[in-house]
Amino acid sequence: MEIILKTDIAGLGYKNDVVAVKAGYGRNYLIPQGFAVMATPSNRKVLAENIKQAAHKVEKIRQDAFDLAASIGDLSLTIAAKAGDSGKIFGRVTSLQISEMLKEKGFDVDRKKISFDSEVKMTGDYTATLDLHKDVKHKIPFSVVGE
Repeated sequence: MEIILKTDIAGLGYKNDVVAVKAGYGRNYLIPQGFAVMATPSNRKVLAENIKQAAHKVEKIRQDAFDLAASIGDLSLTIAAKAGDSGKIFGRVTSLQISEMLKEKGFDVDRKKISFDSEVKMTGDYTATLDLHKDVKHKIPFSVVGE
């Protein structure tokens, strides 16, 4: 079953993408929740017209994402966390902490757009990926140090 996404859905696609999903997932979850519509010929025409009219706005958003990634550049963060003698931290480092650290540096990035390559449960060096736009992904190195 092909559907047109109305919002970005992690692991599936971005807004206005036409994707193929299993019929049950589309009918029972995506469409009733308002995340997608059926990819009928009329809906495809509406999508094409909306994309045509929004092309300029989308390009500006894309350029803003590139500018944000360029301004962040090679920024490296240091996060202090309570840790035991073996280096294992109590709890874990979350995307909210990375988002707050970036906000302190003057960059406003939503925590939902931050992901990690691996779980952060020990002190050491890690990398966070910022999903600023579907064409712009930026990696930020960060270090976790014990307090």
